[in-house]
Amino acid sequence: MPLLLRFLFILAAASPAAASAQAAPRLTPAEARMIAVVDAEQGRHLKLLESLVKVNSGTMNLPGVQRVGEMLRPEFEQLGFTVRWVPMTRTGRAGHLIATHKGDGRGKRLLLIGHLDTVFEPDSPFQGWRVTGDTAEGPGVGDMKGGDVIIVAALRAMHAAGALKAADITVVLTGDEEKPGEPLSVARADLIEAGRNSDVALDFEGLSRIGGRDVGSIARRSSTSWTLRAAAPSGHSSGVCKGQAGCGAIYELTRILDAFRRELPEPNLTYNVGLVVGGTSAALNADDTGGQASGKPNVIAAEAIARGDIRTLSPEQEARVRARMQAIVAQHLDKATATLEFSDDSYPPMAPTEGNRALLAELNRVNASLGLPAMPEGDPAGRGAGDISFVAFIDGLVGLGMAGEGSHAPGETADLRSLPVQAKRAALLMARLSRQPRPRSP
Repeated sequence: MPLLLRFLFILAAASPAAASAQAAPRLTPAEARMIAVVDAEQGRHLKLLESLVKVNSGTMNLPGVQRVGEMLRPEFEQLGFTVRWVPMTRTGRAGHLIATHKGDGRGKRLLLIGHLDTVFEPDSPFQGWRVTGDTAEGPGVGDMKGGDVIIVAALRAMHAAGALKAADITVVLTGDEEKPGEPLSVARADLIEAGRNSDVALDFEGLSRIGGRDVGSIARRSSTSWTLRAAAPSGHSSGVCKGQAGCGAIYELTRILDAFRRELPEPNLTYNVGLVVGGTSAALNADDTGGQASGKPNVIAAEAIARGDIRTLSPEQEARVRARMQAIVAQHLDKATATLEFSDDSYPPMAPTEGNRALLAELNRVNASLGLPAMPEGDPAGRGAGDISFVAFIDGLVGLGMAGEGSHAPGETADLRSLPVQAKRAALLMARLSRQPRPRSP
């Protein structure tokens, strides 16, 4: 019996789980200090989150967005960051808050990404702040003022432990993530420039969970809108689809949309139709949020318009899907014509890469040090488009913000228990990455 027990003990010690636990990096004194600071400052972080949520910063509430930036500015300045406000008058938006911390120039340069705006404008009935148990409710509490607070909390912990001094970190908090200004080449120029001067990008939008388990996100899909216009001769409905009359614009539009539905599906692609108008005449509103159409049941439709979007995981997939869509459009019904245009201002994809997977592995080493379960790689289809995709030319990790539910909808919530956990993860991850040697330029 003793021999059997001894054998079982040796077998257990050799198991992958035990080996992983033995390999978990121990906390350094500085890291232990970071954890203690996050715990000690939970009340402060909660108060900051409440104050931010109580200020309406719907994207088009330009003074509100700027006010949130003003509230966060001193949080960075007292940590030694140089902070500047970049007005975005040219794009019709408030602006961006950019904070830069100069370290010793030796370690990896980190780019922390967040945003100041929410989808809830001042006329939304969903306003204010409410806490029930461990759940906070309010506009933008999870998307993404909670993430902004985690950035502050993690940096404060690094500062208190002396880990910030040598770190090169840039924070970019955009003021129009939910409704980007145009042209995007201007609206995202500062973010892209910050990416070119960084080695790693960390996105502090909401933490993904599946079945109650925290999930790591290493990819985001694109978001590209499109406009489909069909035209055909009008006439009396008694001649529809006969002779010279043809079937009309609505039939042409329907043919194309149904062919999209049948022929486009492939992994990591979604295709959506969000708006359709058609009749004797049809037109879209100036902001593409609706339209007008006129017509009668006994008149063949002359005009039809559809608006929608596609979301892809790589530039190659985007190009392939666009080409297939154009080929479908070109197969016109008799007497009908159609054109398909894609928006110039689209969010690019952030494809999963080995560099991104290496970042997730680094985060899982942090999890092991904290005694937390490893985070599996999540499905990119579970996340929308985001600002980090504009800097996908460097390694990136998504979802370092708070966990929550109901994003973009009245009743949006955040799990307050996730705030200190995510702040600890971020502090340790950033401290460790900032000590890794900076890659040499080719």
